[in-house]
Amino acid sequence: MVHAFTEADKVMVDDDSAATLRGRDLLGLGGVLIGGVVGGMVIGLLLDKWLDSSPLFALLGIALGIVASAVAFWARVRAALRG
Repeated sequence: MVHAFTEADKVMVDDDSAATLRGRDLLGLGGVLIGGVVGGMVIGLLLDKWLDSSPLFALLGIALGIVASAVAFWARVRAALRG
């Protein structure tokens, strides 16, 4: 049996394709999450070493990094889904 392809068969992308996250977007989101947490931790460790207050600022830096990463993650996803 021979199937004749139409133009509709060739197009595999739905109309909402602009409001999706692609691979590069997902990699960027992972970088935002990791960068925020690691950056906060490094800054906290440096402050702990400088002020001799281990592990106070390392824990605060990690917590602030998680919060900052979550906010940045949310903003990027929201912007990507809006177009």
